[in-house]
Amino acid sequence: MSKHAPSLLGRGWSRWMSVPLWLQILIGMVLGIIAGVSLGQDASYLKPIGTLFVNTIKMLIVPLVFCSLIVGVTSMQDTAKMGRIGFKSFAFYLGTTSIAISIGLLVGHIMQPGAGLGLKGAEVASDVVEAPTLMDTLINIIPTNPVAALANGQILQVIVFAVALGISLVLIGERGKPAIRLFESLAEAMFKLTDMVMKLAPYGVFGLMAWVAGEYGLDMLMPLIKVIIAVYLGCALHVLGFYSIVLTVFGKLNPIQFFKGIGNAVAVAFTTSSSAGTLPASMKCASENLGVNKKISSFVLPLGTTINMDGTALYQGVTALFVAQAFGIDLTWVEYITIILTATLASIGTAGVPGAGLVMLTLVLTTVGLPLEGVAIIAGIDRVLDMARTVVNVSGDLVATTIIARSENELDIEHYNADMEQSEIIVQHAEADLHQKVADNVKSSS
Repeated sequence: MSKHAPSLLGRGWSRWMSVPLWLQILIGMVLGIIAGVSLGQDASYLKPIGTLFVNTIKMLIVPLVFCSLIVGVTSMQDTAKMGRIGFKSFAFYLGTTSIAISIGLLVGHIMQPGAGLGLKGAEVASDVVEAPTLMDTLINIIPTNPVAALANGQILQVIVFAVALGISLVLIGERGKPAIRLFESLAEAMFKLTDMVMKLAPYGVFGLMAWVAGEYGLDMLMPLIKVIIAVYLGCALHVLGFYSIVLTVFGKLNPIQFFKGIGNAVAVAFTTSSSAGTLPASMKCASENLGVNKKISSFVLPLGTTINMDGTALYQGVTALFVAQAFGIDLTWVEYITIILTATLASIGTAGVPGAGLVMLTLVLTTVGLPLEGVAIIAGIDRVLDMARTVVNVSGDLVATTIIARSENELDIEHYNADMEQSEIIVQHAEADLHQKVADNVKSSS
């Protein structure tokens, strides 16, 4: 090896590390697709790279949600403000979910993806899981054992316990401040760990995309390509159209700046197909790129990961109509409304993990009397559809966080409108101020 080789490698590595993270992720995605198409089924050997990345993200979820929620609640101090933000979040998520499934039904009605197939029977999927009812979801939100909820990753139960603990720490006044400082320190450590893990994203994305491209080759996708196009078109309309209108009308914000700021989170969402798994990236984008105060994003984003399923609801609309059209079943306007209500309410109890959409689809098809055989048909392309609907879910979480922060005067407009380099400078200054405040608090308490 030439003596110049190490220096060349070093310079090459330095140049690579100077490339913005979103571009690194995009390059990893493209190279992964090329590798997957080239290797075919052998691309499965690259999947462990992606699996390791997903596992590191999953490692962050529970402690990040728990610590950041407590910090978000305790930093508000005003319990009335917290209740107001919670109500805004819940109303926003349910409202946009109903709009999303309406768009899905409209796209499915116009494109007719299942027309002419004339299916009369198919094997029922043997692994279809019964979706949780709304009553089951409401009963199970209170953890009987908070430690078990944390250990098992029951995010909705973790949220409830964290919010209750945060409120209690505020109510006990001075006696709660040591614990609050502990959680603030832990939250900062989790944010730093998130930053470290996100540097692995390009390599994890490469492994995941190689596996997806190798597993779901073009030959498998062609028969159902119309369904895929319909879902992706609906998702694009919802994100680029509806969300842009929401940002412009309700937030008086430039949508282009928003979409620039969420690029990293969108890339992770597309490749992992998990809105829960994308939460660390979403929190990083909200605070560092969009200028959302952490006490807002720490509360609204974990809540959205649990109850906001815009993309999944949109997918229900398209696929439900596909099944009806494929089996030659005409739906009435009452059944259309039933699909909208069922998918909207069911989204509250759907986990933000890959494949959860199939569970919801089972519930929707059962509600309006459509054949469950349709689930077996959709299951073959579910992973490809999951990638698009997760992007919508994550984008919706970030839109809600931005709009609510704007309504509460907790959005730094200068930071929001800054380009990426300016944002990094602003973040560095904010971190320096935070460290100084922590040092001052420690000095005053000693």
